[in-house]
Amino acid sequence: MDSKRNRRIRVLGKILFVLYIVFIIYFLLFSDWYGRTGEMQEYHYNFVLFQEIKRFWKYRDQVGFFAMFTNLFGNVIIFVPFGFFMPMASRYRSFFSTVFYSFGLSLCVETFQLLTKVGSFDVDDLLLNTIGGLCGYILFIICEAVRRRNVNKKKAKNRRR
Repeated sequence: MDSKRNRRIRVLGKILFVLYIVFIIYFLLFSDWYGRTGEMQEYHYNFVLFQEIKRFWKYRDQVGFFAMFTNLFGNVIIFVPFGFFMPMASRYRSFFSTVFYSFGLSLCVETFQLLTKVGSFDVDDLLLNTIGGLCGYILFIICEAVRRRNVNKKKAKNRRR
């Protein structure tokens, strides 16, 4: 029964992971919510770590709370599901694998934006996206520990009967 349930959870994780990847590719590359409907006339990019983070924080009153929040926290939040579903859906469940693949996906997105001039390449986004993947992994580890604890309690309870 447990292996059947674990298999179902794994399949669900894989389905959610694929749906998330489709969503993130659409949202980060093609969504017109952030003006990604066409090539920019003047392309902006940032190769200096912390430059855009500092700028958004310093000028938060001028750019507005929404712009500041979506740039600083949105880049973290959008990669949390990746860090959660990646170890659930694959056999690569380590901290380093999650950080590596979070960074890799973010680098692919940023490079695509650089080459197509849709959105903007920003090394700060690489950092924030990777931190988001790491946060998702920590959430996965916590949920996995809670699940194992509950499973072990049920097993112990069944043995006492």
